[in-house]
Amino acid sequence: MALTRIILGAPLGALRPRDQGTDMVTILGIDPGLAILGFGAIACPTVSGGEGAGAIARQMPIEPLDYGIIQTPAHTPLGDRLCTLYGDLNDLLDAIAPDLVALEKLFFYRMGNTIAVAQARGVTLLAIAQRQLPLVEFTPAQVKQALTGHGNAPKADVQAAVARELALDHLPKPDDAADALAVAIAAWFST
Repeated sequence: MALTRIILGAPLGALRPRDQGTDMVTILGIDPGLAILGFGAIACPTVSGGEGAGAIARQMPIEPLDYGIIQTPAHTPLGDRLCTLYGDLNDLLDAIAPDLVALEKLFFYRMGNTIAVAQARGVTLLAIAQRQLPLVEFTPAQVKQALTGHGNAPKADVQAAVARELALDHLPKPDDAADALAVAIAAWFST
């Protein structure tokens, strides 16, 4: 019996065909959690060249590749949930093959939840480190600042910014996947 399910926003690469004439970098954003881990993958254009190349690339459209969640059920032993999370993360990393991973830093609001998220975050960091993938981390306030210009922006403003930046005609769902896409976009803006 599988302990988890991956709910995909769309099949990998089915959201929009990649522009074959542009070099792209794939960024995987992760919103860590034990019960629900959000992920969002984006393809970002790269422009080789001299000074200002990064600014030129950031003016080109970002393409959503995939987004969704990895979910583990409550009332399942912690070790089993962490093993499932680790296995599904490795499957996700294989499928997406990111050039960069962006991870949301821990946000303390309830001690019991913080410990579970920290454990899931540790498993996530292990899977990333074993593949020697470049990693950047952002606090929730840094993500909000990058996408909206305000570090205390409401979630609805961040989700609207995600939809705008990715030229989506809808807000990405579930919220954990939208948060992961926001983390990936913040990483793109910071490069």
